[in-house]
Amino acid sequence: MSRDISLHTQVVGWLRILLPLGALILLSTLFLIARGDPAETEIPFAQIDAVADEQRIGAPRFTGLTDTGDSIALTATSAQPGATDPDLVDVTRPRLALDGLDGTSLRVTAGNGTMNTAAQQATLTGLARLDLSTGYAMETAGLNADLATGVITSDGALAIKAPYGDLTAGQARIQLSGNGQGTQLQFSDGVRLVFVPQQTGEE
Repeated sequence: MSRDISLHTQVVGWLRILLPLGALILLSTLFLIARGDPAETEIPFAQIDAVADEQRIGAPRFTGLTDTGDSIALTATSAQPGATDPDLVDVTRPRLALDGLDGTSLRVTAGNGTMNTAAQQATLTGLARLDLSTGYAMETAGLNADLATGVITSDGALAIKAPYGDLTAGQARIQLSGNGQGTQLQFSDGVRLVFVPQQTGEE
């Protein structure tokens, strides 16, 4: 009997030591996990100041519908308010997507751009490339996009790859099919066409 009492006393004594120790180890582990790697969560003060000063937004996305019902989306690597006009937003590496009601799509990429939120206009600068799902590919120094109507106009001369050949033009105007008249492409100001016959596969 005395041996059982002695064993019970020893077990209780060890538990009084081990249980608080185990709880301390568990709490320490949880604290370390919750804290994580400081390098992943801490931002240098200099970087915080820069972000606060620039008010930069990473990976912005602006979406909506044009007046004729086509869907339009403008994305970019980053965006920040213009330095002089609160209605202007400067974007880097903008990408413009237009999807018409008839299934026709248009994609534009450029180096930089500016959005005028009040006028619903976007100016894409640098080397701008435009691709239409109907087989047209165009490159120009800049494009102007009316985000309300979905009309795209070039800002200068273009080099154009068409399904029927190669074109150059001083200006282009493009509108998708939301107006019920089909996709409209208008080339002007010294249009030149080099016609390339389609390959039929027959010798």
